[in-house]
Amino acid sequence: MPILRNALYLSRRRYPRGALIHLMSACKALVVGPAWVGDAVLAQPLLAALRHNHPEEVLHVLAPPWTHGVLTRMPQVAQVLTNPFAHGQLALGQRRALGRQLAQAGYTRAMLLPNSFKSALVPWFAQIPIRTGYVGEMRGLLLNDARVLDASAYPLMVERFAALAYPATTPLPRPLPPPRLSPNLVEQRHSLNRLELNSEAPVLVLCPGAEYGPAKQWPARHFAVLAQHGIAQGHQVWIMGSAKDRAMGDAIRALAPGPIWNLCGKTRLSEAVDLMALADLVVSNDSGLMHVAAALGRPLKALFGSSSPRFTPPLSDQAHVFSLHLPCSPCFKRTCPLGHTNCLEHLLPEQLLAD
Repeated sequence: MPILRNALYLSRRRYPRGALIHLMSACKALVVGPAWVGDAVLAQPLLAALRHNHPEEVLHVLAPPWTHGVLTRMPQVAQVLTNPFAHGQLALGQRRALGRQLAQAGYTRAMLLPNSFKSALVPWFAQIPIRTGYVGEMRGLLLNDARVLDASAYPLMVERFAALAYPATTPLPRPLPPPRLSPNLVEQRHSLNRLELNSEAPVLVLCPGAEYGPAKQWPARHFAVLAQHGIAQGHQVWIMGSAKDRAMGDAIRALAPGPIWNLCGKTRLSEAVDLMALADLVVSNDSGLMHVAAALGRPLKALFGSSSPRFTPPLSDQAHVFSLHLPCSPCFKRTCPLGHTNCLEHLLPEQLLAD
């Protein structure tokens, strides 16, 4: 029986537990990517494992548009497709239409990184023969390579993603390579010229934003102290983030006059990746850009307050995590439920400078 016809036959039944059908690697695979930038970075070892295990397989990633900038800096990804659905949006008819459109692409398997019911609908509507993901939200019927997560075996998100690249009965190979991004050097030069930047002086990059909420944001005055110290040491300072972080960047500039460029909202994510590759040091909240800096192998000081580095730490031997480990943290709240954010207010810049 031909491989594809065999796969279509198998798609009409559930696999025995622990089994994974291996199709010829010349086929195309669809990876349904996460909704957060940092999580998208953490998916890179999965993509690298897929390419290693199936070197002729073409990988496409279906992901929200705001994550495309990191996915385009992963050489394993042949094409990035737009997932147009907002968080929490069911849009059943639109998902069915997208699934039918993707059915024409001839994908032989799909891997679902989000654990939601909604994320499993498009591959199911597309009738992709093998649909791999973790069970959850009663979506087991939409998967035919359903995995039960062993959280104790895979405590890190990056491990849980990467494990999907292997049969359910195969332990994740160790050590797991950390996420890696590859800057586009041509685009990097274009960005430098467009923003009138230069990389001749050492570059200190500050990332004061945190998309999840203010409970993850170090105060502007603390960032300003580091900026002043960096300038005194001969650094130029680039403040990077989205347009939402522009006011924070302006506050830092006002407190630390000198060669500081507030780039918040002035770069696309892909441009931010390319420019951050030039950094001599990055100081960042727990954010997507923190994971970008780690994946670029840049020296990094990562700040954790309301969140925990136990699940999604920066994965680089160049990263140093700072956290006060207060009794009230991590609370994982968007805003401090106690109203003081002491987990970050009391994390002083002198502690980073002493490291």
